[in-house]
Amino acid sequence: MSIDRLHMDLGDRGYDILIGSDLLDQTGALMAPVMRGKRAFVVTDDQVGPLYLERVLTSLNKAGVTYQHTQVTHGEHTKDFAHLEALLDSMLEARCERSTMIVALGGGVVGDLTGFAAAILQRGVDFVQIPTTLLAQVDSSVGGKTGINTKKGKNLVGAFHQPRLVLADISVLDSLPHRQVLAGYAEVVKYGCIDDADFFSWLEANGDKVIAGDVAARRYAVAISCRAKARIVAADEREGGIRALLNLGHTFGHALEAETGFGDEILHGEAVGLGMIMAFRLSARMGLAPFADVERLERHLDRMGMPTRLSKQRVWDVDRLVHHMAGDKKVKDGMVTFVLARGIGQSFLTPDVPQAAVREMLTEFIGA
Repeated sequence: MSIDRLHMDLGDRGYDILIGSDLLDQTGALMAPVMRGKRAFVVTDDQVGPLYLERVLTSLNKAGVTYQHTQVTHGEHTKDFAHLEALLDSMLEARCERSTMIVALGGGVVGDLTGFAAAILQRGVDFVQIPTTLLAQVDSSVGGKTGINTKKGKNLVGAFHQPRLVLADISVLDSLPHRQVLAGYAEVVKYGCIDDADFFSWLEANGDKVIAGDVAARRYAVAISCRAKARIVAADEREGGIRALLNLGHTFGHALEAETGFGDEILHGEAVGLGMIMAFRLSARMGLAPFADVERLERHLDRMGMPTRLSKQRVWDVDRLVHHMAGDKKVKDGMVTFVLARGIGQSFLTPDVPQAAVREMLTEFIGA
């Protein structure tokens, strides 16, 4: 099958995003043109490794690339200082050199952790992203954001470090649990909500195919999402302006994740979906967006099977959520910069949001 080749236009740091089926078996050949040596160090986790590591290693061997590998524990809790240190120790024990290509084989956690390790190992070495979840393929693997979580919040420590290549193998998505597919789908919907109303309409008509595993639908959704992110990142690599639009739903979503301890109670994509609903509800409450678009977004996410209300199994506290939001990376001069919307496909940035409106929306949403 053919490969869709998108390009992240960042001058001499630009790279290709390759989208297709069964790319894992071509990893070595596809990586070879961007490698500075003939060694690779592969990082995966204890869920992805048993499924796909051998295929990647076989491919590297066929391409004449020598390799070493390590495995981390899956889950958001792995994105911390302790696991970062352990991973760096593994790389140093393997005598990784500046010409060694680091390979991140896994979802967003593996990609973020491995990318950050690559950014600081010997002051920066090359790495390749091989995302194995829908969420990672359409979002975290593209754009060069790497990092870990701390007790103070999500992704507050990290570095901008662009990969040399992204290999998005659509076929690996077939092994994902249904809940993980839905979580990734939230990030797909995000691109429609930001500035592509036509894509949102396409998702309303075809989203069930994406969820169900239709190859053509998944490939199209991943390609459109990656193209959108590449365009925004190329215009604002270090998030000095419009790149912050990619955080639609994340300010609220990260607060939910922090409150639940970054565990499985709320997955990142589920938190983003809920966060987008809250952002649209706040926009409507402030008279910026029609309530019809809020209902349209909620209706679509609900029809796909995603949570659109907070769990009643937990007592949610407005003060605690606001506290978490105050630690968001987009805070400037003590003010949170929100991503709001004038409607589907019309998102914008603003620091001018009365806290009273935020609290009123949160109180209403918690009680819904």
